[in-house]
Amino acid sequence: MAKPLRFRHAPGSWSEQRVRNELLQALDANLGAEMGRPWHKPPSGYEALRFEMENGDIALFCWTDGAGYWLGNTETPSALWRTDKMGLEEAPSELKRWVERELLAQLEEESPWLKPYPHLSWFFLPVFLSKDGRETTREFFEEHAAGFPDADRDETLAFYEELLSTGALDEYRETMAGKLGTSETLDLTRMSATMGEFNAAYVLLEAGYEVTPEAAVTTGHSIDYQVNRPGDDESSLVEVTRPLPPKHRAAGSPITAIRETAETKSSGQLQEHGGGVTLFVDCSSFPDDDWQAIAGERPEVRHRPAVVFRLRPSGHVEGYRKGGLPLDLDSAIEWVE
Repeated sequence: MAKPLRFRHAPGSWSEQRVRNELLQALDANLGAEMGRPWHKPPSGYEALRFEMENGDIALFCWTDGAGYWLGNTETPSALWRTDKMGLEEAPSELKRWVERELLAQLEEESPWLKPYPHLSWFFLPVFLSKDGRETTREFFEEHAAGFPDADRDETLAFYEELLSTGALDEYRETMAGKLGTSETLDLTRMSATMGEFNAAYVLLEAGYEVTPEAAVTTGHSIDYQVNRPGDDESSLVEVTRPLPPKHRAAGSPITAIRETAETKSSGQLQEHGGGVTLFVDCSSFPDDDWQAIAGERPEVRHRPAVVFRLRPSGHVEGYRKGGLPLDLDSAIEWVE
């Protein structure tokens, strides 16, 4: 599986002729490629060229005194194989802004249905235009409503646009977007599980908390979120799991489904941690009937404290709790108890 979009940093003196000889010729020989000017003017002090391949791949190369920067969703020319990779956030800020402007224009041209959702497009840009995942990640949002049953595309996109526009997760963009994956194969289970972490973030943010993803703990694991009130040094840990409804798994009932999925967490990672973690069980993949069965019985999930909830793209959340919660979620969840 390829990684999300990243730069390659190529120290040295670059010119258009060197780019033509070392990059274009290799791309053209293998894929069929054309080189031209970028759609947007590069930052002051930089020169830039754009590559378009016959298979739909694109790439950008820009350079300034002493260094060049390559980024694309195509094969890397051999002249750049030994160069260092860097995330989008690690690049010079003016270069990052220009590259994102160029790529967002590309994304809008390829998928105009994303145009009304600029923050979502920006947030997931590293995977929406990744080498292997550019089709599957967009298909997940367009055709599968990002894992919500009985929801349409635009309703779902509007919900996540509003969530991401808060900026609360911007700092963690590459980590969070990267979890969606860059595989050529559409994996609805893994992708829906990833969006469960965004759903949990929505609940926590609505309740007035700040969230820090991938909190390192002493067992060597990372817990999905460290959670605290603004300005408060005291924090809690939250781990998220998202069970599949029975029609997508061997479990015979929705109650069995959530118990089995939660047990995977509670008997593994959470058991090793030894307590102090609140388990969020995101049932947003369950249709109405399945959720009503769960809410009616409010089964144990083999871990306490726990929150079992279901979110709809309207922003409405229902749920129940087990054990003494260290978090006050009353403003975010309509309890079914």
